[in-house]
Amino acid sequence: MKTNLAKIVKIGIFTNNYLPNPYGVTRSIQSFRNQFEKLGHTVYIFAPAWKGYIDKEKNVFRYPSIDISFRFRFPLAIPYSKKIDAIIRNLDLDIIHAQHPNLLGTVAQKWSKKKNIPLIFTWHTLYDRYTNFVPWLPKKIVSQWIITKSVRFANSSDTIIVPTESIKDILKSWGVKNDNIAVIPSGVEEDFFQNSDRNQVRKKFGISEDETLLFSNSRLTEEKNVEFLFRSVIKNLKNNPKIKFLIIGDGYLLPKLKNLVGTENLSDRIIFAGLVPYETIKNFYAAADIFVYASTSETQGMILTEAMYAGLPIVAVDATGSKDLMENNVSGFLVDEDEMQFSSFVSKLIKDKELRNKFSRRAAKIAREKYTGEICANKMIGVYQNTIKSRQKA
Repeated sequence: MKTNLAKIVKIGIFTNNYLPNPYGVTRSIQSFRNQFEKLGHTVYIFAPAWKGYIDKEKNVFRYPSIDISFRFRFPLAIPYSKKIDAIIRNLDLDIIHAQHPNLLGTVAQKWSKKKNIPLIFTWHTLYDRYTNFVPWLPKKIVSQWIITKSVRFANSSDTIIVPTESIKDILKSWGVKNDNIAVIPSGVEEDFFQNSDRNQVRKKFGISEDETLLFSNSRLTEEKNVEFLFRSVIKNLKNNPKIKFLIIGDGYLLPKLKNLVGTENLSDRIIFAGLVPYETIKNFYAAADIFVYASTSETQGMILTEAMYAGLPIVAVDATGSKDLMENNVSGFLVDEDEMQFSSFVSKLIKDKELRNKFSRRAAKIAREKYTGEICANKMIGVYQNTIKSRQKA
């Protein structure tokens, strides 16, 4: 093993979820990768193949995969490749960072042992909340299986990364004994938020300046609690004709949500924008007046830090992730999972423009002080360096 700790130059990231999938884990990896490379480090990505997608980045290696499309497209990696084994064998890696405990996580674990270098594991997800993606099997059995496997993987890792503080207690209650846990959120990529255009989105979707735009960015699936969100904001729309609601994202609940909107005769005021290119998301944040979010399964919370960076006051359910990133009555409101309460706090912000502006300024300030990509990447590099040093002393 190397003894020079001046800097880490070669990082192997193993993930079951990567481009062109647009969701949280992918965006987390992209943020860290971009910042690591700006700092002079070299990053190698190992991910499942995505049929029809060609990588534009260097040092991305794709394992064969099975193209699964249950509820949404998610290629499952086949964690065996003699070709990639040969590549990894010849890489002089300093550290290996697994984003998942299974599939390519097991490959990461294998190469950490073979190369005698540290294994970092980011616990991205409250896995028990995602059993709705596993068909035919009882949720309780699936939940127990994935938690047991994740705990075992975490305990065998050198260091565990969690994106928010409240996740630590949950992991301990599940049986994680490893005390090397670092809290590092995924940072906002500031370059992507420059020169945003408020009018572009409002003009495209027919939103006038005298209308208040509620906005959310979410996968339309059960664990994101989107049905609760829609029922809550529908109350606001019914009470005020000058409100519209726009959401970007896709998922298996889309038909059900559209049916709900149609039943309430609000199809002209609730806008489903679908999946949008990442480089245009900044314009949606800029177009909005209030960000609304109801997920109770959040660990990353990147959506919230992006909304804060864009200067949006937020109404969110007081749950893991959200309560770590937001400050109640500072950058927005954290509320109970109660439709009337959620709706009433949204209404409070709609009516009080001065309060919205105050929350907006505070949210933007907090995001720039705590949650930029550069700040978070430097914290991660520090963890890498300390972990390597600890391994050498052992």
